[in-house]
Amino acid sequence: MVAAGVATAILLLRNGNTATSPISGPACPLTGEPAPGGAVLARPAVAVKVGNYSGDRPSAGLNQADVVFEEPVEGSITRLVAVFQCQAPALVGDVRSARQPDVGILSQLSDPIFVHAGGIDPVLALLSHANLIDENVLSAASATVVHPAGRSAPYSTFVKPEAVWALNSSHTTPPSPLFDHVPALPTGAVAGSGATVHIPFSSSSDVTWKWDPATTRYVRYYSNSADVLVDGTQTSATNVVAMTVHTIIGPWVESGGGAREVEVVATGSGPLVVLRGGAAIKGTWSRSSLDRPATLTAADGTNITLQPGNTWVEFVPEGIPVTTTSPAP
Repeated sequence: MVAAGVATAILLLRNGNTATSPISGPACPLTGEPAPGGAVLARPAVAVKVGNYSGDRPSAGLNQADVVFEEPVEGSITRLVAVFQCQAPALVGDVRSARQPDVGILSQLSDPIFVHAGGIDPVLALLSHANLIDENVLSAASATVVHPAGRSAPYSTFVKPEAVWALNSSHTTPPSPLFDHVPALPTGAVAGSGATVHIPFSSSSDVTWKWDPATTRYVRYYSNSADVLVDGTQTSATNVVAMTVHTIIGPWVESGGGAREVEVVATGSGPLVVLRGGAAIKGTWSRSSLDRPATLTAADGTNITLQPGNTWVEFVPEGIPVTTTSPAP
């Protein structure tokens, strides 16, 4: 297990930035929350590729993820990469195939275990050269996989995170933090102002995150209908990070209809909106290399910190508006 002092020091150092109000004691590296049981578990991140087309829903396990990344794929739909380290729901899914943007997500997670249901040959080749442990459920040990009653292929494959860790018990290094977590809001942000964000990826993925003052969390909607998970709870997050990214329609055909791969340019910089504590903060993200996380910078040049808790990162293609309900400071 990681010692308390080490865990705290990790939280203070990310991309050369130092948090001004660190969490005392051992904290989960990807959420900044107190580590369950008082110590950071000696295990890597497990990243699960989750479908997000209408047939994939309802999903399972997303509210127990430390971080969820939403990425654009072919046909203007999105897919998810749900990342677990501190918590382990019984099931996560449904598990779908890999895509090019996954490499940019996974490369910053300190050799994560990546669970996916195959992929086209060019994408599998990208994964084979990335810093990750590949757990393709189409060829992995069946002990990790569950097919719940009432679901039909290709929407019926779910995975047990604890079984995934058990198959990789020799990998004991937790991931480095992706964000700086500080309980206090950044200077100028108005707590509880009720800011929400709307991201119309497509008609099937018309996403809105709304501030819920009763739970002090953001809750997720598709076209104003609550995004409800398998267990009956609504998808929610402590932080929402919407990063506008450059995308390219690549040469690889991803579907029988001829739709081609959407490639995300994961480095460089772009516009940013961060939701935390009911406030919207506009700024810029920048990322120098795939093995380093993005730096989040406010318009005044200060570092944007996140509230301790789970985070959804939205990769929004250029040209799709990111609309907040209140002006960002």
